[in-house]
Amino acid sequence: MDYHVKDLSLAEKGKLRIEWAEQDMPVLRQIRERFEKEKPLKDLVIGACLHVTTETANLMITLKAGGANVYLTASNPLSTQDDVAAALVKYFDIPVFAIHGEDRETYYKHLNMVLDKKPNITMDDGADLISLLHKERQDLIDNVYGGTEETTTGVIRLKAMAKEGVLRFPVIAVNDAYTKHLFDNRYGTGQSTIDGILRATNRLIAGSKFVVAGYGWCGKGVAMRARGMGADVIITEVDPLKALEAVMDGYRVMPMEEAAKIGDFFVTVTGNINVIDKHHLEVMKDGAIVSNSGHFDVEINLSALKEIAVETREIRDNVKEYKLKDGRRIYILSEGRLVNLAAAEGHPAQVMDMSFANQALSAEYVYKNAGKLEKTVYKVPDELDFEVARLKLNAMGIKIDTLTQEQKEYLSSWQHGT
Repeated sequence: MDYHVKDLSLAEKGKLRIEWAEQDMPVLRQIRERFEKEKPLKDLVIGACLHVTTETANLMITLKAGGANVYLTASNPLSTQDDVAAALVKYFDIPVFAIHGEDRETYYKHLNMVLDKKPNITMDDGADLISLLHKERQDLIDNVYGGTEETTTGVIRLKAMAKEGVLRFPVIAVNDAYTKHLFDNRYGTGQSTIDGILRATNRLIAGSKFVVAGYGWCGKGVAMRARGMGADVIITEVDPLKALEAVMDGYRVMPMEEAAKIGDFFVTVTGNINVIDKHHLEVMKDGAIVSNSGHFDVEINLSALKEIAVETREIRDNVKEYKLKDGRRIYILSEGRLVNLAAAEGHPAQVMDMSFANQALSAEYVYKNAGKLEKTVYKVPDELDFEVARLKLNAMGIKIDTLTQEQKEYLSSWQHGT
């Protein structure tokens, strides 16, 4: 088998961790049981660029159970769990091309190794596979039926491509499914970000001023969890509607230029560049802890911080100290990459269960509709979204009401009045 992982001797530990996560992924389990019987993905080649974690492993196992030939690489060099990568190769015969901490050259080498397998469906977290296909590997695009995209940043990139008319195949925006962003982005990012900060720093959050840049679903989750731990939460935003919502939710809202002067903790969750810029870093107080849970390592202007720093040192795992000329110290977590994955283990399996159920069902949908979809970005079909919610409720032992025929007729008619 063609693969590139750190050490196959780590496989046993990885296998146990995959099994542990699987216990909390009942929706994916139900889909896998159906896939094993029906083989809806038979002979399909799927190239996946996702965070190589225990939850992702269970998605790969599900896709393979459906008959697909699956090839996995990492969407972030610091999120790869080497034991999980080894276990997928050794125990599940799923080729993985990912090593924790790999450099940029190796990262793109691994992307290309997956594309070399001529995938029929791409599965992205950040649109790197699709971007590479469109920029450098266009000869392979005719093999592709479509793709799926896991995260907000990737969806933004893909919608920009579709708007410019350069997207060469249809993509399902898994991130936009209700059973993804309402739960994964809010509860998953909220909990795992706090988990990463605590593992990296062991600092007390209660009583601190905790600045969250961006009040999308991820920002809402981080703010909610920080407030729950006793922090004074401050929101920075560029969207007036989201800023207003944050105010109505009881948070203080101010520009980053003001928040930078008083914050103890900072988390960026915007997907944009230089959200914390040089002039913000210059006014931060001694000991400020700065992290990112958005996407890529671009939200904090690290180049500018290196310019104004006179000394740096790695003071703890995932904590780098930058000392400024006047003696103030700023601490960057996980090199500005996703702190919830680099310093912790990413989202809990319970929420990734729904996200990855959407991935599996969307891959099936793309395959079933090959050649019928336009070259644009689609939302996850409502029937798939509702099916994931139904399966999740079923796994939780929760029953809900159903509309009577009379109620259905009332809602669909304009003649009943009020």
